[in-house]
Amino acid sequence: MCSSTAEQASYTRPVLGSNPSTSTNMKKNNQNSLAIFENFKIRRHYDEKAEMWYFSVIDIIAVLIEQTDFKKAKSYWTTLKNRLKQEGSQLVTKCDQLKMQSADGKFYMTDVANVETILRLIQTVPSKKAEPIKLWLAKVGYERMQEMADPEKALNRSREYWQKQGRSEKWIQQRMMGQETRNKLTDYWQEHEVKEGEEFAILTNIIHEEWSDLSVKAHKNLKGLKTQNLRDHMSEEELIFTALAELSTRRIAETDETKGLEENKIPAKKGGRIAKDARVALEQKTGKSIITDENFLPENKSKKELR
Repeated sequence: MCSSTAEQASYTRPVLGSNPSTSTNMKKNNQNSLAIFENFKIRRHYDEKAEMWYFSVIDIIAVLIEQTDFKKAKSYWTTLKNRLKQEGSQLVTKCDQLKMQSADGKFYMTDVANVETILRLIQTVPSKKAEPIKLWLAKVGYERMQEMADPEKALNRSREYWQKQGRSEKWIQQRMMGQETRNKLTDYWQEHEVKEGEEFAILTNIIHEEWSDLSVKAHKNLKGLKTQNLRDHMSEEELIFTALAELSTRRIAETDETKGLEENKIPAKKGGRIAKDARVALEQKTGKSIITDENFLPENKSKKELR
């Protein structure tokens, strides 16, 4: 049964990579990804065995009521859920729960439902977005089959999205290369007894804090971000140093053959420190800080264009 424990929507591992031939990594990454409907981000998970998408119910509700405030969307879903229970509807019992990433980088149990259940839920919410999102859900299913057959389509979709957001080609290339580096690191963790979810988040934060002197949360606060993905709002330099820190971490972990969370904290700190030393050296030469408060939020686009 669905519960109301879903947390603020954020970003799960995207479907990206710098090399279209890396189909194995692409298939893994596609299992947990973020979908975009108009200006709304919708968390989703693909169950390979069942060959079925599961979507965050609250994220879908937010689209239907055109509500960007997560708490208000959550409140609407809680009220709707209670009403459906009182009416004896079976829709609520058809929901499941999965761990999805929240704004604080941690993973929480989140109400999810497959496409069939989502379509029935849509009918319970008066909304002008009902028909558009139904068409979108059908398209998502078709695109998933395309991406499994040809991972390059997912790469092209990501590139097109960033181009529409006004990113430069240089930034897009660095973002995609950085994601491939990230994917190789998390693949190592997954294969060496590090649990996906909270333990991934712990190690990621150690690396980030080591190289930047800021936690992931503090860096997001500096940029004025809430539910947005930090990497999508990094400058080219920030992306490069993040990638250097994660590449160094993986290489050290592979050399030391570390396993589990505690052992992998050591290469995380060492890898982050390598990137920090490089950052400090560059800052001393240029007299400019690598860490920036700039972002790609729409209201700031006219004032700040990162290149």
